[in-house]
Amino acid sequence: MRYLFFLFLIVSCSKNLEERCFTSSDDISTKNFKNDEDLINYNYYDYARKYDIKKTIAEKPDYLQIIHLKTFRSFKKDSVISNSEEIMEKKWKEYSSEFKIFNDKFSEQFSFSNQQKIGNVRYAFGRNQLGFWLCKIENEKPSAYFLGLSFSHYYINEVQEKPIVNDGFLELEGSFVKIVEIPGLPEYDDYSAIEDGKLFKIKLEDLVKDSDNDGYNDIFENCFGLNPNNKDSDNDGIDDFKDLNPMFKSEKNKFTQLYEMLLPDYGSENLSNKNYYFEIFISDCDYFHQINSKYHVLFSPEDSKSKTDYLKVTDVSSHGIGKIKRNKNNPNLFYIENWGNSGMIHYSAEYKNGNWILEIGGGYII
Repeated sequence: MRYLFFLFLIVSCSKNLEERCFTSSDDISTKNFKNDEDLINYNYYDYARKYDIKKTIAEKPDYLQIIHLKTFRSFKKDSVISNSEEIMEKKWKEYSSEFKIFNDKFSEQFSFSNQQKIGNVRYAFGRNQLGFWLCKIENEKPSAYFLGLSFSHYYINEVQEKPIVNDGFLELEGSFVKIVEIPGLPEYDDYSAIEDGKLFKIKLEDLVKDSDNDGYNDIFENCFGLNPNNKDSDNDGIDDFKDLNPMFKSEKNKFTQLYEMLLPDYGSENLSNKNYYFEIFISDCDYFHQINSKYHVLFSPEDSKSKTDYLKVTDVSSHGIGKIKRNKNNPNLFYIENWGNSGMIHYSAEYKNGNWILEIGGGYII
């Protein structure tokens, strides 16, 4: 597999910095979209919806085994748990005490289910905004291993009938699913089962493999474009696990500063030590890549052909910042927009006396 930073290099060679970071209102690539957010979502959903069972199985990861079960818990039955307020309220009251040790050790970076203890090792199935994980606590030390199974195609049952770790394998019951549109809500999507009764098996030896010993398993690094054979993917002297921007070297310049000002702000919450929490941004812009962030960030290419297999079909980006637009009459005045789950804001940005002055020029709130 080619790593994403090599693909970024290819993109960089095919476009110059001006094209990667700046845009104008009449650009051919954006004139049919009301904003950069629409362009990004269009590429993702257009690609993900092409998958059926045959294509999903044909392109499954090599390390994944799929067993067809004769008796099983259906997607419809299992998903009732997630859709029932009464059941969820009861489970939430039990959850805090049942998974307290996992929440404490992992600083609440995952939602957990199906915990299991083997000897002095505790396991639990974890989910976060990036996908599915096997979480482990051994000798009081927490570790998490990314599964690399896209929630666009794989549904893992909330209720597992059997232990999830068995005879050297992670074994999870679930279904194949597809993305479906919700009528009347064009901005929202749901999942529908296309085939129930699957047992997804991954050999633990394959799952926990960490070739460079940086703290992230090889599957995670391959899925998100880091180098599984180099613990310092961007060669900046900081190991990937500790590096808040592990894909690119951080720099200091005025446009990088502008992007930093527009990053999602989580107030006083300290996210820098949450090694499994990432904001994923879709951008080819060098200035954006060079940010000094307060939390862990990764980048995905704008062109779907340049993305990793996982990022081609999995929507893991909840925030974004667009390209910069110049003012034709004032070389120090620019326009830029950022967005998230709750809306989009358009800014004018003037660089004056070494600082940026931002003014809101419009937008919308959902």
